[in-house]
Amino acid sequence: MFSSEIKSVHFVGIGGTAMASAAAAMHDKGFLVTGSDQNVYEPMASFLAAKKIAVMNGYDEKNLAHQPDLVVIGNAISRGNPEAEHVLDHKKRYTSLAALLAEFFIRGRRALVVSGTHGKTTTASLLAWVFEHSGLNPSFLIGGIPANFGQGARFTDSDWFVIEGDEYDTAFFDKRSKFIHYQPEVAIINNLEFDHADIFEDLSAVKKTFSHFIRLVPRNGLLLGNGDDPNLAPLLNVTHCPVKRFGLGNDCAVQAFNARYGPTATEFEIPSFTFHINLVGELNLRNALAVVACAKHCGLSNKQIQSAFDTFRGIKRRMEVRGIAGGVTLIDDFGHHPTALRETLKALRIKYPLQKIWAVFEPRSNTTRRNVFQAELAEAFADANAVVVAEVARLEQISVDERLDPERLMRDLKAAGKEAAYLPDTDAIVAHLAKNARGGDIVCVFSNGGFGGIHGKLLNRLGRA
Repeated sequence: MFSSEIKSVHFVGIGGTAMASAAAAMHDKGFLVTGSDQNVYEPMASFLAAKKIAVMNGYDEKNLAHQPDLVVIGNAISRGNPEAEHVLDHKKRYTSLAALLAEFFIRGRRALVVSGTHGKTTTASLLAWVFEHSGLNPSFLIGGIPANFGQGARFTDSDWFVIEGDEYDTAFFDKRSKFIHYQPEVAIINNLEFDHADIFEDLSAVKKTFSHFIRLVPRNGLLLGNGDDPNLAPLLNVTHCPVKRFGLGNDCAVQAFNARYGPTATEFEIPSFTFHINLVGELNLRNALAVVACAKHCGLSNKQIQSAFDTFRGIKRRMEVRGIAGGVTLIDDFGHHPTALRETLKALRIKYPLQKIWAVFEPRSNTTRRNVFQAELAEAFADANAVVVAEVARLEQISVDERLDPERLMRDLKAAGKEAAYLPDTDAIVAHLAKNARGGDIVCVFSNGGFGGIHGKLLNRLGRA
């Protein structure tokens, strides 16, 4: 498939961060690159324009009239897309982004693949920064924007490639998890829970895809797993490669103890060294432990790791303070799984022990729109004082017996002593918060989407109040 005949590459769905970054990297390698998308938003529009990559607006088989040698079909593209249909009709050479990455950027490199239900972006960002700060100039592909880099992807000539390994499926024509393509030398698994209800039937199905990922670790590689996670424990009993566990338990090879959680940082000890990380909470402690274990395996010292920790500036949309208006602090977080909501709110309670914390949640993921976590979702808001839930997105697309029940969620929250409101749209939520939030309050917005521009609207409204 990836022969010397390939001179031109077309990306269907080029507007995503990973697709655009890969397209630019292929351009830098000397390929003629084109792409198409319904809309390409900033910052990727300017990014592609600066590379002089031609982007067609909308999908049309005419976009393939120049007969590219290879078509990369994005994960968001489904059957019925005119360009995908044209490729299949005419038996054009096509591939997925994950397979493209494997062949053009990962093969022959030392891939450090960060996986797990939670913490992938934080762990991969921190790991990439540890390698960068130590002068190793790693390539990386991360599902967020690390503040230290200002971009989620970079392709270098380094031997090292840090990549976020997502268990979501690869493309409409390849239903394997993306991380199956990434050729891990070191595989990090932070944790394992049921998620992506549109892809996996149950927890057993999630475990199965992670077991396939584990089989790819070579005998001269390393499997690093969270030793405190009961769902992950049976998968770590393998003999084909070295295995190390990290966590708080006594059977963990990389064990943290004497952990101390301050309002701005976490401190933890391993034998012979004490680490400080400018991130709060137990979930971030384990993220940092995974980084320590991986970096030490790759030859870095405790002092090198700590020096990078000292200068790590976090990730956009991970407990990111977006602004303060009317005395109210607005925080943006990508969390959308009950565990992520719970752990972020626990960390915020450490950071803001006396303030009123508002949790504003948009249930838009394919899992949280369903009732698989009906009870867990209510429990996830334990450390919030008040909860506002937006109308469940595209609820009509889910069968009645599978839908999240917002009325029950409101009853459960109020029974737990929370102020709770279920509101129809962004404008209603902004009005509610402008009326009820007070100076000194903390508002954390949880969404894996744009949420109707709620952050700017709320800051503007609070600033005028």
